[in-house]
Amino acid sequence: MSARILVVDEDDAVQQMVSVNLGRAGYRVLQAGNAEQAQDRIRAELPNMVVLEWMLPGMSGIDLVRWIRRDGRTRSVPLIMLTARLEVRDKVAALEAGADDYVTKPFSSRELLARISAVLRRRAPQTTYDAVEVSGLRLEPIAQRVMLGDEELELGSTEFRLLHFLMTHADRVHSRAQLLDQVWGDHFFGEERTVDVHIRRLRASIRRGGHDILIQTVRGSGYSFSTQGQ
Repeated sequence: MSARILVVDEDDAVQQMVSVNLGRAGYRVLQAGNAEQAQDRIRAELPNMVVLEWMLPGMSGIDLVRWIRRDGRTRSVPLIMLTARLEVRDKVAALEAGADDYVTKPFSSRELLARISAVLRRRAPQTTYDAVEVSGLRLEPIAQRVMLGDEELELGSTEFRLLHFLMTHADRVHSRAQLLDQVWGDHFFGEERTVDVHIRRLRASIRRGGHDILIQTVRGSGYSFSTQGQ
């Protein structure tokens, strides 16, 4: 799925330049001119990444990073800091506050896009278009298809997103609440049993070849996708 990226910069020209290039690259862009607006955007819709300027009016970019990292809902959101500050101590301060990367101004759009892509692959791989394959089961985000050898499997859109998240976060246990946040969105208020229903459908869809055993139930905790299941 296309990543939602929140761009936070009081300089309208920079904000528009970054936003236009992100849009052309296929990302969905949210915008804010200061930290308070950014907080409102984040409360309304959790982004997959935040790209923010250090020098913001009111609350600084560094303080916004700290705010994001303190909140359980936003703690894992990838962050890239934009700034004209060149001192090593400033870079260290940004990284210690919780930024994943640091881009100094002036920068090229190509460099920023490359850094965004690298951070997303590392921190939120389910938002990228990279194909992923486990035990002969191949998921192709761009084509929106799942292949088992030469055979294309039929999956509903929710099962596709669920499988994509599980395959890109394999060998980790995910609670039902975490899966709801990541697959359905953090503003989905349905029951956790919704996850169980779609897990059953997903297992049925990939049962051919015994791949349903890759999705394991962890009693009292949730589900995991095992790369050692076969």
